[in-house]
Amino acid sequence: MKNKALKIIILLLLLTGFLSTTPFVFSQTSDVDAEIDALNLKIQNQKKQIDALKIKQQEYQVQIEAKQRDRINLGNQLAVLEDHLVKAQLDIDSANLEIQKTNLEIQKTEIESTDLDAKIEEKKQHITTLLRLVYKQDQISTIEMLLMNGSLSDFLNQAKYLEDTNDEIGKSVEDLRADKERLDANKATLDEKNKELLTLKNQLEEKKGSLAYEQDNKTSLLEETRSSESEYQSLLRELKRQQDQAAAEISSAESMIRQKMSEKDKQKLNNGNNTIVWPVPRNTITTGFHDSDYPYRTIIGEHPAIDIRAKQGTTIGAAADGYVAKVKFDGTKNYAYIMIIHGNGLATVYGHVSAVYVTVDQYVVQGQAIGRTGATPGSVGAGPFTTGPHLHFEVRKNGLPVNPLDYLQ
Repeated sequence: MKNKALKIIILLLLLTGFLSTTPFVFSQTSDVDAEIDALNLKIQNQKKQIDALKIKQQEYQVQIEAKQRDRINLGNQLAVLEDHLVKAQLDIDSANLEIQKTNLEIQKTEIESTDLDAKIEEKKQHITTLLRLVYKQDQISTIEMLLMNGSLSDFLNQAKYLEDTNDEIGKSVEDLRADKERLDANKATLDEKNKELLTLKNQLEEKKGSLAYEQDNKTSLLEETRSSESEYQSLLRELKRQQDQAAAEISSAESMIRQKMSEKDKQKLNNGNNTIVWPVPRNTITTGFHDSDYPYRTIIGEHPAIDIRAKQGTTIGAAADGYVAKVKFDGTKNYAYIMIIHGNGLATVYGHVSAVYVTVDQYVVQGQAIGRTGATPGSVGAGPFTTGPHLHFEVRKNGLPVNPLDYLQ
């Protein structure tokens, strides 16, 4: 045991020279620090710009809501659309700034990760050198080791110094472990930032689509009214008439068909696939269920559906298995729609259709093509005051409109 202890002390003496000439200290280079500091300043600047834009967005939203509460007239409606255009552009600017900020954060994390990688590699090399010295110590006799010290006092002084040095080695190993944990955390952060960046880019595309949608909306309104207040009021009355008629027909058709259905048909409905799926590829919802931004809320009441952006002529699939209860389509510009009843008291309505592939009483299965989308102003089946290509999609439960988002898978 004494010989073993002596060999350990002698090993520490051997390390003294190495440790005194190569201190076990690692730090980021000044260049890396400066680069990270510069990125931090840029990130903070981006945050300030984003905060300023958010304030402007809120201001325009307040203006829009205030104008929507005013009397419905052409001038007011055009002002609302103009505010929507400005807000949509602010949304795009904000999304661009978020993308730039996230890119800077990714760049900063990559620099920190590269620097940590270098530090970890340096410490690994240092530990490798120590292990080689351990091996060499085993090749030298105890007598040779003792001859390396001039006196017993020198031997004891170095022993105390090496005891402190041994603590420093332990601390350095802990630092190495901490660096590795930080590196792993950085890489996880980088993965999250890259996912966030992809989400932001998708949001930016949606916002650009919203801007184009609002621009088309304003252009359409001007074309339909020819800037005439009397023409605008006339179109509003026609909109209300067609919407009221459609609501009454839908309610009546559902009630009548359910009453006339045989028990066999009812059983078939309840045993079918009544899970509601997206009737068109999932896309931006331009108007929500009971949306407070719905421009004709004071004219025809709450919006009983969601409007899903879809290119003119997009194929519509049945949202669930069921019977076609109502088809309103005459090949003119009047509002056209399809209604399907399903099991469990559910029904769906597809509005602004430009083509119809089904007939009343026909049984359809989920995903089956039933028609095509429309709603381009002035096109077949669009109806008055459409704001651009989309699908008006209703879900009804026991005859009453409910939020489709509560049912969509």
